[in-house]
Amino acid sequence: MGDVELSRDGDVFILQMKSGENRFNPGFIAAMNEALDEVENSRGAAALVTTGEGKFYSNGLDLDWLTTQEHGASMQFIGTVLALFARLVAFPVATCAAMNGHAFAGGAMLTLAHDWRVMRSDRGYFCLPEIDLGMPLVLGMRTLIKEKLDGRVFRDAILTGARFSAEDSLRLGIVDAIESEAGVVPAAVERLRPLAAKSRDACRVLKRGMYGELLEDLTGPKAVSIPS
Repeated sequence: MGDVELSRDGDVFILQMKSGENRFNPGFIAAMNEALDEVENSRGAAALVTTGEGKFYSNGLDLDWLTTQEHGASMQFIGTVLALFARLVAFPVATCAAMNGHAFAGGAMLTLAHDWRVMRSDRGYFCLPEIDLGMPLVLGMRTLIKEKLDGRVFRDAILTGARFSAEDSLRLGIVDAIESEAGVVPAAVERLRPLAAKSRDACRVLKRGMYGELLEDLTGPKAVSIPS
């Protein structure tokens, strides 16, 4: 798991992404899934915090790699990214993204796949810049964003490509709390610690009930389609 490092603080697993901008390519997705396997296969109480390092949480798709691929291969890879999002949406323990820095594009969507979000107060933006990149959102991505954001925030985030600061993100309900650089991971851990002993079976079933339509759009046959 060279791109990620998994540690524990009591019952709370901390998955730290450690590949710079933490862009999504096959190696990164494989490392994330391997770490999630370890959490899911653990016994006893558990919860999951994810974070990055330095000024980046994640900048999303590795476009330098993706643009070298044939269209079919690119879309197949995006399907694996959506499957990772779906896995986190329905993960059988409580999850929180500790946003230590910038969360752009797919990285912003990765935070939305978690149950909660805690954002660093003094540095970093939440941003969905696809309108400025000239990139469409496939169905699974669009539904994830729409499910997790207020309607007007969804509109503004998609149509303006705005960079939301921590204070803006808290005010608009994108994140649940903001903390100092040193406090963002501990705050996420403490938010989840009381939830770690909850039933995994109940958590999984309840999440699937809450997000059934979202999960279908993330994993179904139309997941990587571009709505006309």
